[in-house]
Amino acid sequence: METYKLVMPEHLNHYGYLFGGNLLKWVDEYAYIAAIRDYPGHHFVTIAMDDVVFKCPIKQGTILRFDIARIHQGTTSLRYHIDVYRDNIDNGTEAQVFHTTVTFVNVDDDGHKHPLRQP
Repeated sequence: METYKLVMPEHLNHYGYLFGGNLLKWVDEYAYIAAIRDYPGHHFVTIAMDDVVFKCPIKQGTILRFDIARIHQGTTSLRYHIDVYRDNIDNGTEAQVFHTTVTFVNVDDDGHKHPLRQP
C-alpha cells in the first residue's frame, strides 16, 4: 500500500522540524489501514515497532510517501515493513527518511490473541 502526507505547521517540534511522534503515529495508522484492508473483519492491535530509524530532519511543506508491505503472517500476528520517503518537489527526486517494522496481533473481544482467518 502507498499513501502520502503533507507536513504542516502543527506537525512540527520546537526546532521547526517534524515531531517524531507524529511520524510514528502516521506509520502506525497507515500500517493498521493496510492490515485491516488485507484482513477485513479482524481486530488488530499494535504490539511492536522494531528498529525505529529517523534518518534526517523533515521540514514543513515536505510531502512524505509511505510504502507499506506485509512481510510476515503468523497464526495470530502480521508484520508490515514501512519505508518513508520525502519528495523533493523542486527536482522530482525522493530520499528515504525513515523505516521500521510494525507487528500487529489479532485479538478477540476480551483482548486475547485470536487466530487469523484467511482473507
